[in-house]
Amino acid sequence: MGKEMLNALEVLEVEKGISKEIVVEALEAALVSAYKRHYGQAQNVEVEFDGKKGNIHVFAVKEVTDFVMDSQLEVSLDDAIKINPAYEVGDTIRFEVTPKDFGRIAAQTAKQVILQRVREAERTIIYEEFSAYENEIMQGIVERQDNRYIYVNLGKIEAVLSRQDQIPNEMYQPHDRIKVYVSKVENTSKGPQVFVSRSHPDLLKRLFEQEIPEVYDGVVEIVSIAREAGDRSKVAVRSEDANVDPVGTCVGPRGQRVQAIVNELKGENMDIVEWNEDPAVFIANALNPAQVLDVKFSDADSRTCTVVVPDHQLSLAIGKRGQNARLAAKLTNHKIDIKPESDMTEETVVEEEIIVPEEVVVDVTTEPVLDEVAVEEETSEEI
Repeated sequence: MGKEMLNALEVLEVEKGISKEIVVEALEAALVSAYKRHYGQAQNVEVEFDGKKGNIHVFAVKEVTDFVMDSQLEVSLDDAIKINPAYEVGDTIRFEVTPKDFGRIAAQTAKQVILQRVREAERTIIYEEFSAYENEIMQGIVERQDNRYIYVNLGKIEAVLSRQDQIPNEMYQPHDRIKVYVSKVENTSKGPQVFVSRSHPDLLKRLFEQEIPEVYDGVVEIVSIAREAGDRSKVAVRSEDANVDPVGTCVGPRGQRVQAIVNELKGENMDIVEWNEDPAVFIANALNPAQVLDVKFSDADSRTCTVVVPDHQLSLAIGKRGQNARLAAKLTNHKIDIKPESDMTEETVVEEEIIVPEEVVVDVTTEPVLDEVAVEEETSEEI
């Protein structure tokens, strides 16, 4: 077994990148268990692998005592002194007890250990490889599906696409090629587990980077994304170059660039708006395609605002089932209250009507005046 074992260790180190020391350490531990299983659990044994010749040696470890209670674990001081006069009570002595037929057991054990280490090494390699793809986009092939997951072949591993990470109403068929966002990679006892998503907002960001060179190069930056997967998304962009129109760059000639992204997401509508450091301007842009007349904040630091739109565009600003307003609020990180222009005009008129001129303001701080006011009210009621 010696030469064969040494050759196997060389191959593992060169082809699989598995250190000899790691395999030998695991082999020695496994051989201890194998020895005890075949020759008795009561013994305290150690196994050594000869790295030069490939031979395996088994040693029984015994403690030196005055009185031997268990001959498998202890040796008398008298017997120990015969071996070496320097031994004292409490010392340990190793006796080689390698069975003649232990080579067969060792060979079987070595095979199992090597296979196990190879599997572990391959799992580690795959885990490290796909960990590098975490938060990135990959293309895969739909393999199969069950009630919980879509299984996507990414080459060396099968990723899982859970129900909540799927685009609503999107149908998946075996052999379909789809782009997925790698949301998480876990190293489990059963091997690496890769979780992917089609609904994650960052999938949209990575698609923009793939289709639009200016986004990939950083000339155009995606500031924020609000997405309702499969239906509609809003993307806020800004340009680091004053000569580059961020919205036009993302849309592309005749809408070709953004259309490629829409097609990948099976028709998901896309609103690309320009980010602005002025919150009022940004909010107005985010409510596209509706026209915004005014944006009012309750105070300078408020995250709540009132947006005024023409009456005929109120429904457009709010959107179907409130979607346009909801996405705009998420995109800008503001609470948005949308009101028609007529409501704001009526409020202004009412405010003007209830203003009391200063010269007729009544001082009601003294009791007599309060009595007069009360009398006037009673008289009015009688009339």
